[in-house]
Amino acid sequence: MAKKDKIKAEQEFLKTYSSDAFEKPSVAVDLLVFTVEDGKLKIVTVRRQEYPFKGELALPGVFVGMTESVDDAAKRGISEEAGLEDIYFEQLYAFGEIDRDPRMRVISIAYIALVPIEKIHLRTGLRSEKTELTDVDALLSSKEEVAFDHRAIIECGRERIRSKTESTSLPFNLMPEEFTLPELQKVYEILLGKKLYKANFRKKIADMISETDHMTSGDAHRPSRYYKFKG
Repeated sequence: MAKKDKIKAEQEFLKTYSSDAFEKPSVAVDLLVFTVEDGKLKIVTVRRQEYPFKGELALPGVFVGMTESVDDAAKRGISEEAGLEDIYFEQLYAFGEIDRDPRMRVISIAYIALVPIEKIHLRTGLRSEKTELTDVDALLSSKEEVAFDHRAIIECGRERIRSKTESTSLPFNLMPEEFTLPELQKVYEILLGKKLYKANFRKKIADMISETDHMTSGDAHRPSRYYKFKG
């Protein structure tokens, strides 16, 4: 069949095609924004203002509009639900258990981000009672009710962070422009959930950092050199 005939045939097909031929699940995005505060891995959470799960802890999230991409929905969602702007997200996983939402069939695409604590300025969202930072390990080990399947999503996010910390430069997303090696090691330990041997750690990250000419003041301890990420 010639190309123009093929195009014409397809146009004729689309004219008569009924979009009601299949049921349509709703699509949502759930947003995991991790940070480190007070020596702990924390995540941005909200208290739901609406049913279902009114008053329960949840991830910020929104339904995807018919005229927006899922990436654009993620940007809109974190602004509407937590007041955060200019967050770089990566897709984590799609969650599609049939009964994950009691209202209807909802497939959620989860997004993940690591953000330095100084860049997080929370405000209460449009559909939440409160926006806060929640200790991830404390939440996952508690019996607190968490909306939908968000406990499982958070656990999946924590495991992704641990995996990428072992194999990528992900922890540097949480560091200031200049940092000491003890500060960097502490962040690695928080993300991995375990202590690291100093010599092995410094060997592992040696090719990812470069020295600066700056030193700490040394008021309480011997001065330490500041480093920068090479990436």
